[in-house]
Amino acid sequence: MPSAPSPGRASRRLLADRNLWLAFGVTFMVVMGVSSVAPVLPDLLRVFGLGPAGPGLVITAFTLPGVFLTPVLGVLADRLGRKAVLVPSLVVFALFGAACGLARDFSLLLALRLLQGVGAAALGALNVTVISDLYAGRERITALGLNAGVLALGTTVYPALGGALAHFHWSLPFFLPALALPLALAVGLGLRCPAPAERPRLGQYVRAAFRLAATGRAAGLFAVTGATFVLLYGLVIAFLPLLLAQRFAAPPWAIGAVIASASLGTGLFSSQLGRLAARVPQAVLLAAGFCLFSAFGVLTPLMPGLAWTVLPVLCFGGGMGLTVPGVQALLAEHAPMEHRGAFMALNGWVLRLSQTLGPLLGAAAHAAWGMDGVFYAGAVLSAAMAVLTALLAARSGR
Repeated sequence: MPSAPSPGRASRRLLADRNLWLAFGVTFMVVMGVSSVAPVLPDLLRVFGLGPAGPGLVITAFTLPGVFLTPVLGVLADRLGRKAVLVPSLVVFALFGAACGLARDFSLLLALRLLQGVGAAALGALNVTVISDLYAGRERITALGLNAGVLALGTTVYPALGGALAHFHWSLPFFLPALALPLALAVGLGLRCPAPAERPRLGQYVRAAFRLAATGRAAGLFAVTGATFVLLYGLVIAFLPLLLAQRFAAPPWAIGAVIASASLGTGLFSSQLGRLAARVPQAVLLAAGFCLFSAFGVLTPLMPGLAWTVLPVLCFGGGMGLTVPGVQALLAEHAPMEHRGAFMALNGWVLRLSQTLGPLLGAAAHAAWGMDGVFYAGAVLSAAMAVLTALLAARSGR
């Protein structure tokens, strides 16, 4: 009997698949909507005469449609097909995103960002759904790990690219989404995505989807997603910059460099996820990811200097590289193809809700226990999630 292909050979075979590169292209669009315009936000204060809270509305207007539309679009992707939702979403994302670069009124800019967010609402779920449809088993977890590496690359490249373009004019980073137009054409003409053998009637589909989502296993996986992004947005995005500025008088460029170092940890672990999953159960890898998050929470307040904070941030990035693609693979395994779009969309909805709750929970922890308490509270939450995922591994036997 021939031996199973090594993880290295599996990765090389996957990277020869045009379909996977098209899915990676969608992933690269997913992070563009926020990361590329983040360096421009301070300039908007001057350009539009805004108060301190004004620039944040540019982000909120973009993410808000996803809270309401992501589950609906996931259901449509199951009923109509992945490309039937993905291609129009890319076109809407491109056209209204590029139109933001032409806006010279702040209300118009927010309206266009809202419409761009409608196009973006399905992208973060459908890219993972397509990859999960294309592959199974070890190939799936390898492909999802590589996809997480692409995501990490985007979060590193786009802030630098957006900042460089904004040096010439504040509006230039807003034109980057136009790149989604040729991608939409390539996806429409070139993506070969398998379809379910049959599509159940709508009532039967809804009942089956609810039964799958109501299982303890699914709830545990959604909890993993929720906790991961509460920690990311509550600790790393909201309070790590404050700690670095207050404790080490770090300038903005240094804060950005420290946070960007998380992408190195993410890329390192996610790129090796196929190899790791061949030896260690996926749920155990999730528990290891939360152990890395806990190490970040414990170590960050103890660092003696700014440069030292890169070490716990690398730990956090490594945890992201284990948890995000890992939970995606387990959800894809749990949901059959005819319900997978809805499942991934529901996971995307949990993600967006957690992005909103994370800073609020961090603020509550800060009010109760101070700056160090925010990170120690995150360490406790991470340790609790490590125990939960270890129990998940024990129950499933995987």
